[in-house]
Amino acid sequence: MLKTLYAQVKQYKKAALLTPVFTSLEVVMDVLIPYVTAKLIDLGINAGDVGNVYLYGGIMLGMAFLSLLFGIKAGQYSAYASSGFASNLREAMYRNIQTFSFSDIDKFSTSGLVTRMTTDVSNLQNAFQQLLRVSVRAPFRMLFSIFMCFVIDVRMSIIFIIAMVVLSVFLYFLISRVSKLFKQVFERYDDLNSSVQENVSGIRVVKAFVREEYENTKFGKAAEALYRLYVRTEGLMALNHPVMNLVVYGCIIAISWFGAQFVVGGTLTTGEITSLFTYVMSILMSLMMLSMIFVMLTQSAASGQRVAEVINEEADITNPRKAETVVADGSVDFRHVCFGYKGGSGEYAINNVSFRIRSGETIGVIGGTGSGKSSLVNLVSRLYDVSKGSVLVGGKDVRQYDLETLRNAVSVVLQNNVLFSGTILDNLRWGNAEATLEECREACRMACADEFIDQMPDGYDTRIEQGGTNVSGGQKQRICIARALLKHPKVLVLDDSTSACDTATDAAIQRAFRENLPQLTKIIIAQRISSVKDCDRILVLDSGKVSGFDTHDNLLRSNAIYREIYTIQNEDGGDFDEPRKNRRKDKNNHHKTKKP
Repeated sequence: MLKTLYAQVKQYKKAALLTPVFTSLEVVMDVLIPYVTAKLIDLGINAGDVGNVYLYGGIMLGMAFLSLLFGIKAGQYSAYASSGFASNLREAMYRNIQTFSFSDIDKFSTSGLVTRMTTDVSNLQNAFQQLLRVSVRAPFRMLFSIFMCFVIDVRMSIIFIIAMVVLSVFLYFLISRVSKLFKQVFERYDDLNSSVQENVSGIRVVKAFVREEYENTKFGKAAEALYRLYVRTEGLMALNHPVMNLVVYGCIIAISWFGAQFVVGGTLTTGEITSLFTYVMSILMSLMMLSMIFVMLTQSAASGQRVAEVINEEADITNPRKAETVVADGSVDFRHVCFGYKGGSGEYAINNVSFRIRSGETIGVIGGTGSGKSSLVNLVSRLYDVSKGSVLVGGKDVRQYDLETLRNAVSVVLQNNVLFSGTILDNLRWGNAEATLEECREACRMACADEFIDQMPDGYDTRIEQGGTNVSGGQKQRICIARALLKHPKVLVLDDSTSACDTATDAAIQRAFRENLPQLTKIIIAQRISSVKDCDRILVLDSGKVSGFDTHDNLLRSNAIYREIYTIQNEDGGDFDEPRKNRRKDKNNHHKTKKP
């Protein structure tokens, strides 16, 4: 973990090194001032020598000025280094997250990654700044002060040694208990962020179903769990201050008692005992700062582990050593493919699937919920990797391709369409940053998106709000389809991407594809028979296995599942995703009611 975090200091190493240098110089000046004060009292004030008063007073002012100057420089360099360190951490995490496969995202969760990018990095930034300044200042001040105490009087220095042993034992107990609790605290932060993110992104559904009270209760439970854990953690940390005060006042009493006797005995001067009081406060304040640093570092260690996990995570899907950079054509070949989600039930979502799609074919994919449709097409663009078997595009295994090459050749419009803040034109150019306005218009015509874009006040310059909230579901789908077409792919995958469009628009999109993109391989996942019946062939999936792969007419004759879907959708108006036994039961009841 430390090696990973240190590597992110990068260009701020110079500032990170200069901070303790200036801090050390500041401490030297601060520690010498009490010693000079003792000289001023003994050789100036008590001796009645005005010259020494001016001399040692001037030296003290000079030291105070230098201490201030060194402190300012240390503060500037520490702020520069810590802010840069945090920036590098966020950039390193973000860059690595961009390489993650879908399974990697599943492993960390979206809310967990957000917490690590924000709360955890902020903790590390504060810890790094304190590490550069306070963790140098406190031990240096303590050691120099102890040294000066030994210079003044060895007998009195034993009091400080005893105090340090007592505090060290206490700090060990405190840190060992608190470190475990802080790890649990950040796990609760993930839960809290997850609740907020889910609620805000689905606020329209929450209000539509009048579930505000339910969401408030759910959030309250997450906040309560975090609150209780924090109270427990802070309760332990709060012991630090009273124990520290006990030790400080104990030292002051001890120095007062023994010091008075030594002064009376003539073995200690008034100036020296005054200096010792100053040094004891300096030592014990340094110890207090060190205890706070240990607690903070304990808290930051949990954050550091979480951040390092993201930076060090190796993506499941990476480029091969000698990657192929050319996709010959749009043929797709599944050979005995099995696929299962990591952390899932352990069963395959796709089980021993084999079929071949010729380049330029239009293939429909249909099946009930959970049949493996989306899982199947995610393997084509290598958003997930197969567990067994192989997927070939253009005659070569997808694992042999450069990822950018493959994903430019296989354009996917996912089931959950996402638009980004910006204009419609900005969103379209996600598919091709160099696309001209006319190319964007042509893609929108094929996706039947031009009809509503032209009616908008600003046309293609109309701004899309965050998440695409100012466009309908069907409009969002059509913009996403146009965006995918701008990549000029060899394979286009539509994962139920016209479900929010009416049947007329769906048919118009299919017709535009047939007329304008005859060489493009098209894989269309749909729930409606009408969306796939005109495809060259239709793949029927059932529980992750191929139930049939043929034309619409042949499947009606030979495939019971496809025929049942067709019958339900065209005669009964039913829902194919309803459990099959219930559908048959409802169908029998329906026929019974027709009897006279």
